[in-house]
Amino acid sequence: MSEPVRVPRSSSNLPTKPCVVCGRVITWRKKWERDWDQVRYCSDACRRSKTTPVDEALEAAILELLRARARGKTICPSEAAKRVEPDAWRPLMEPARAAARRLVARGVAEITQRGRAVDPSTARGPIRIRLV
Repeated sequence: MSEPVRVPRSSSNLPTKPCVVCGRVITWRKKWERDWDQVRYCSDACRRSKTTPVDEALEAAILELLRARARGKTICPSEAAKRVEPDAWRPLMEPARAAARRLVARGVAEITQRGRAVDPSTARGPIRIRLV
């Protein structure tokens, strides 16, 4: 009897999926082998926080702002944060970026830096959002 052949996995060919809260990429791990279909969150913090009505409002604001612009034009996440909470928008900056990542995961938008689409999970610094 022969042993099963094991194919080595490199990080480039592992399955991935987006976190439902922050939109960051979750990469398959051996410990999730039996439960991969149930994995939805990238961390305990995301599992605790879930999505809120403010998160949904940010997504809606991003889409509304983008649809009001010419095709191919971008917005800053701060514009969506200011639309949702005009006086206290600064604390909404990371939630706005997370909303943009969720839209990217759905295939609706893309995140750019210096005019080029970038991986939303690894983007650092100022970003822009545009429709796909």
